[in-house]
Amino acid sequence: MSLRLRLTILYSALTGGILLVFGMLIFFLVSVLLVNQVDNILTAAAREVLGRVRFNTYGRLSLSEFLRSDLMAGVSVLLLNEQGEIEYDSTFILDPETPFETNNLQKRRQEFSSVYIEGFHLRVLNIPLKVGARQVGTLQLAYNTSNLSATRQALLQVIIIAALTSTLVAAAASWLSLDRALSPLAAVTETAMQITHADDLSRRIPLEGLANDEIGRLVAAFNETLERLERLFNSQQRFLADVSHELRTPLTVIKGNVALMRKIGVTDTDLLAGIEEESDRLTRLVVNLLLEAQAESGKLPLHFAALELDTLLLEVLNEMRVLARDRVRLRITEIDQVLVNGDRDRLEQVFINLISNAIKYTPAGGTVFIGLAKVGENARVIVRDTGVGISKKDLPHIFERFYRAEKSRSRAVDSGFGLGLSISQWIITHHGGRIEVNSVEGKGTTFLIYLPLLKAETASPAGQAA
Repeated sequence: MSLRLRLTILYSALTGGILLVFGMLIFFLVSVLLVNQVDNILTAAAREVLGRVRFNTYGRLSLSEFLRSDLMAGVSVLLLNEQGEIEYDSTFILDPETPFETNNLQKRRQEFSSVYIEGFHLRVLNIPLKVGARQVGTLQLAYNTSNLSATRQALLQVIIIAALTSTLVAAAASWLSLDRALSPLAAVTETAMQITHADDLSRRIPLEGLANDEIGRLVAAFNETLERLERLFNSQQRFLADVSHELRTPLTVIKGNVALMRKIGVTDTDLLAGIEEESDRLTRLVVNLLLEAQAESGKLPLHFAALELDTLLLEVLNEMRVLARDRVRLRITEIDQVLVNGDRDRLEQVFINLISNAIKYTPAGGTVFIGLAKVGENARVIVRDTGVGISKKDLPHIFERFYRAEKSRSRAVDSGFGLGLSISQWIITHHGGRIEVNSVEGKGTTFLIYLPLLKAETASPAGQAA
C-alpha cells in the first residue's frame, strides 16, 4: 500500500470519525432536549389536572371542571382508582381498556416512563393521588412522542449521510492534495534511481513549492548531500589520478635504474641512491594512506602524556634546518615554556608537516617564522611563511581528504599527496584543539594551532594511553 493511499485513508477516517462523534453528540443532545420539553408539557398539564381532581362521598375520583385546551393539547389523561381501574379518560391517541403503564402504580412518588402501546411511542407521567397518608388513586398523563422519534430518526440519518459524504469528500481532497504534496518525494526517488543507474552525481532535484516546508527542506538536504558526494567523488577521482601518477614516477625510476645497472653489469652508487630516494617516496605515500585510513576508521592510536611543547618544537626545528639548508631561513619569533597533554609522535608529525610545507612553498631567500606562546588557557603555535600563498578558491578545501590545490602550490617540487593537512587536522582535533589558516596569494600563508594547556593537578603520567 502506497504512502499516498495510507495517508488518504488516515485523513478520511479521522474526518469521518470526528464528524460522526460530533454528530452523535448533537443527536443525544437534541434527544435529551426533546424529552425534557415533553416532560415539561406533562408537568404543566399535571398541575392543571390535579387542581380539578375530586374525591366524592362515594369514594370515586372525578374531574370537576373542563380542562384548559392550551395546556392539554396532545396530552391524554387517565384517572385510576385505588384498584387501578379507569375512572376517567381523555385520550387523543386510543381508547384504552387498561392503564398506560402499570409498573409505577404502586409507587408513592411521581415517575416518568416511556412505553409502546399499539405502535404508539408514549411518554407517561405517573402521579399517585393521596388523601392524607392513604393513596386513593393514580393520575396518568401521556404524550405521543412518535413524531419526535421520527424527527430523531431523520436527524440520525442526516448525521450518518453527512459523515459519509464528508468522508468521501475528504478522501478525494486528500488524494488530490497528497498527489501534489508528495510529488517532490517521487522526484527524489526518480533522481536517486537515475543516479544509481547512470552514476551521475551532478543531477539535482528541482524545488517546487515552498522552500521552508518539510518537503522543501528534504529536497534541499538531498541536493546538499548530492553536492557533497559529488565533491568527494571528484576529489577521490583526482586523488586516484594523482596517486597513480605518484606511483608510476618512482616505479619507473626504480625500474629504469635497475635495468641500467643490469645492462652495464656494475652496481652504480648514484643509481642506488636514486632507487633509495624513490623507495622513500613510496614509503611516505603508503604511510600517509595507512594513517588516513586509520584516522577515518577511528583506529589511529593516540598515547597521551604530559609533554613539553617548546622542547618538541625546538627538536623539530633542528630537523627542519637540514631540509631548509641555505635556501630558506627559519626564525623563531617567540617561544614560551608550555606543557600540554598530548601524543608526542603525532604532534611531531603535525609540526613536521606544517614546517616542511612552509619550506617547500617558500621561494629561495624567503623566511619561515615559528612561534609558541600561551594565549588564555591554550598554547598557540604559529607557522608563517613568505611563500606563494593559497588561492581563495583552494583555501576552504585544504583540510579536505584527498584535496590537492591546483595551480602553483600543487606544482611545487616534491608536492604532497593531499593527505598531510587532513591528518594534521584530525590529530589536533582529537587533542581537543583546533587548527586555522590565513593566506594571501603571492604573500604567504599562516597556520595557527591551538592546544589546551595542561593543568598541574590534571597532568597525566608519562606513557598513559588514551
